[in-house]
Amino acid sequence: MLSLPKKLMVLGAGELGKEFVIAAQRLGNTVIAVDRYDNAPAMQVADAREVISMLSAEDLERVVSKHQPDYLIPEIEAIRTEKLAEFEQRGITVIPTAKATHYTMNRDRIRDLAHRELGLRTAKYAYASSLAEMQTVAQDIGFPQVVKPVMSSSGKGQSVVHSSAEVERAWQAAIAESRGDSQKVIIEEFIPFELEITLLTIKQWQGPTLFCPPIGHRQERGDYQESWQPARLTPEQLQQAQAIAATVTNALGGAGIFGVEFFVTAEEVIFSELSPRPHDTGMVTLISQNLNEFELHLRAVLSLPIPEISLYGPAASAVILASEAASSVSFQGVEQALSQAGVDLRLFGKPDTRPYRRMGVALARADSTDLAREKAQWAANQVQVLP
Repeated sequence: MLSLPKKLMVLGAGELGKEFVIAAQRLGNTVIAVDRYDNAPAMQVADAREVISMLSAEDLERVVSKHQPDYLIPEIEAIRTEKLAEFEQRGITVIPTAKATHYTMNRDRIRDLAHRELGLRTAKYAYASSLAEMQTVAQDIGFPQVVKPVMSSSGKGQSVVHSSAEVERAWQAAIAESRGDSQKVIIEEFIPFELEITLLTIKQWQGPTLFCPPIGHRQERGDYQESWQPARLTPEQLQQAQAIAATVTNALGGAGIFGVEFFVTAEEVIFSELSPRPHDTGMVTLISQNLNEFELHLRAVLSLPIPEISLYGPAASAVILASEAASSVSFQGVEQALSQAGVDLRLFGKPDTRPYRRMGVALARADSTDLAREKAQWAANQVQVLP
């Protein structure tokens, strides 16, 4: 029988980590939030905090030895994953597993697993480790194409390339935003999709794999701007997406929530990417479901029951962005945003700003996804981020 509380160490203390910390503490657990800068959002609600470079094996060893957590829960990509495998061998549970974390921290490994090992349909793709190599590969893939660092998050460093004249700019953007010590990019064909979706997939230590209703999302500059639930899929499309998600997550193993992304075209559902943790587009579940993605992640990690995942009704999220760099943050318009029924906000508590940095999210419910999207976007537009 499970005994609580447990001690959880969250590696990555952003807004997603913050909501996970809150979920964990509601069930009495102790949480240590770790990130590369102080006063990160999850640190503001955690029991303890540590500021380290998670690419440093020595720093990781120091904080893990100090706190002796039961679980290590990565929330970002830039982590020395070889060290996680060592911790796992010493009896600390890594979520979902050290192997899965190693695979999913890099787009090349997860893409090769999906396409080459599991035989799943993906966009045509190739890799490059230099500008010269990328210029050659770009011609083979054809235009338009999408270029991404193999190691990044939230669309950072991603760009659409329409001609050979844009290749060098895309290379520089990808390398500038690459996390860790990677100098490698992935070039993939542009899929003329009708819809991008995230299928939140919950893998349990024991018990069946579960799914949340599909989430539609829209990106700009490679980063999520709004999401809505449920996304409009045919029963056949949903069944296909669930089968692909189950195949990939079963191959990775472990337990927890996975954000599995797909392109949906008129003819097929195509695997895109996967994150082994709560997904930014899944913040809509903070208002849409009986159990949000952070609560589901926690329950799967701790082997707690998930008897039901139910959707309250159509819902949407819209991001609140900063427009300039500043060393302090304040907000105006919160009272206007909250004046409508069915609207809620999350302001993340990030200590500073930069252009397009995500500082909060507006959440809304309505009678249809279209109305929920309108309401969420209206609420987000009321909130001004000020220095």
